[in-house]
Amino acid sequence: MLKNFWYACHRGAAISSSPVALELLGRRFVLFRGPDGRVTALDDRCPHRGAALSRGTVEAGALVCPYHGWRFDGGGRCLAIPAHGDDAKIPERAHLQPYDVEERHGLVWLFIGDLPPAERPPIPPLPEYGDPAWRAIDGEFLWHAHYTRVVENGLDFAHAPFVHRNSFGNPARPRVDDYKVELGEWSGSAYAELVAPPPGGLWSLFLPKDRPPVKTRVGFFMPNLTRLDLELAGGKMKMVIFSTNIPIDEHRTLTRWTMLRSFFKGAWADANSRTRTHQIFLEDQPIVESQRPHAAPDPADEISVKSDAMPLAFRKLHRQCHERGWTLPPASPELRLFSITPPR
Repeated sequence: MLKNFWYACHRGAAISSSPVALELLGRRFVLFRGPDGRVTALDDRCPHRGAALSRGTVEAGALVCPYHGWRFDGGGRCLAIPAHGDDAKIPERAHLQPYDVEERHGLVWLFIGDLPPAERPPIPPLPEYGDPAWRAIDGEFLWHAHYTRVVENGLDFAHAPFVHRNSFGNPARPRVDDYKVELGEWSGSAYAELVAPPPGGLWSLFLPKDRPPVKTRVGFFMPNLTRLDLELAGGKMKMVIFSTNIPIDEHRTLTRWTMLRSFFKGAWADANSRTRTHQIFLEDQPIVESQRPHAAPDPADEISVKSDAMPLAFRKLHRQCHERGWTLPPASPELRLFSITPPR
């Protein structure tokens, strides 16, 4: 797993003044919204006796431990030890580690790492979010799989005709034409045309039986984000699926996805869109969870062909991050705390 990136970890609308527990990268955090409306992220472990602070409360903007009532402000500073009275001396080790937080695209982003702000990879753009020309819905999906396998699955053109034969894949037209990968410093994308089967259900009312190729662009943003762009009906209907594939730990990944569409913008179409998006994940799930080794290995340890160019581009950048020394040390299975201190 990697440090020195912004991780989109939760929906902003789900964070209020009540503490929310978060598992990320094998660690535990607590999130809450302070009186100023900003989200605070701290380690979810009281330094006194190890109680989960997410089981506590927020009072006057301070996080209160449920065990002995110790109070912490949004910067992690211990404010009070009730058993010792108002004049208690606060031990230096009583303070918690805070994490930098941003809110973008309806998501809460935590910076995990030790780079100063000017050197951090940026939060990726999502210009369609909040644009009235697009309708947004969201959801989540849990995988018992390593996040690298989940990310690579979202970049794989060639699996669609087989894994998704019952939704949008066309097993009669499995060929993937040669495509070019466009690389950025922290991202990659590629464009291809896929031949879809005849439309069914609601789509049959709007799409011709002999459908033109679906213009498809897949992309990733390091370390765990994917974006899928689809152009339907000759470009008249557009869809974006933006996914943050959250590494809970080495064995579980939680995908929080946002689907945006430029058509059927009424709420009446949301349930159908959500069902279809969820169905895609259900089709992928048994395959991705069956992959071995659990995490995506070095490219030399698997056979790759030219249609694998996008997953290989992701592996290349992933490897470069490890070579930079951005490998996150394993978390203690009991404490689940970081050993790094972010810059102030």
